[in-house]
Amino acid sequence: MDVRVGDVLTLKKPHPCGGRDFDVLRVGMDFRIVCKKCGREVMVPRSKIEKNIKKIIRAEDNE
Repeated sequence: MDVRVGDVLTLKKPHPCGGRDFDVLRVGMDFRIVCKKCGREVMVPRSKIEKNIKKIIRAEDNE
């Protein structure tokens, strides 16, 4: 799966605050993502996040 820093991920399961959209800050064996609704940063293993991605909005599309 091709996810890059700056992309926005829409996940299947919402964050406890209710937000589903996350900005990608770091990509590797685990992802550092930040919730767009509450601003909380979360580290998630690659295997877990790849199963939960619903949609990827590319960084070029956000500008």
